[in-house]
Amino acid sequence: MAEQPAAIPAQPVETCLEAIGRILKEILRAGRFELSFTIRKQAPTENEIEAPEYVVDFTGPDTDLLLEKNGALLDALEYVVLRAARLEEHLFGRVTLDAEDWRRLRTEELKLTARIAAERVIESGDPFTLQAMNARERRIVHLALRDLAAVRTASEGLGSERKVVIHPTSPPARKR
Repeated sequence: MAEQPAAIPAQPVETCLEAIGRILKEILRAGRFELSFTIRKQAPTENEIEAPEYVVDFTGPDTDLLLEKNGALLDALEYVVLRAARLEEHLFGRVTLDAEDWRRLRTEELKLTARIAAERVIESGDPFTLQAMNARERRIVHLALRDLAAVRTASEGLGSERKVVIHPTSPPARKR
């Protein structure tokens, strides 16, 4: 019988923070971005869906570039930096990159959109498909509606075209 390889212990997020800082400095310098950043520990909150443990806050004239197209560059930079820092993928949600409080505002927008769409589904009895979203945003929608018994959510589609569909759990009550 072959021996099982020893499990590699999980690396705490804190051990990657210095590497994240070094990698970001190099990317910002090489890309000639007019940005600076700070890495801060996030205070835990009860009502926050998927609150990160650490936030990398960007400031500077180029923050608008990070936030264009729904934060596409910010998302890409976050992915590249966390991979380059060798942070394990299941820990990605514990560190997030942000500019101008965009992540919190986007989360609130997604939760509001989810609630409004759910109300529409409950009233009409018809499923409602939201726009394509990344995995983090889809998760926010799923979590925002998880306690609403009148609807269920499902992700459909492939890759960058993956969308959340909100379905009624029962047909609507018919008016007399």
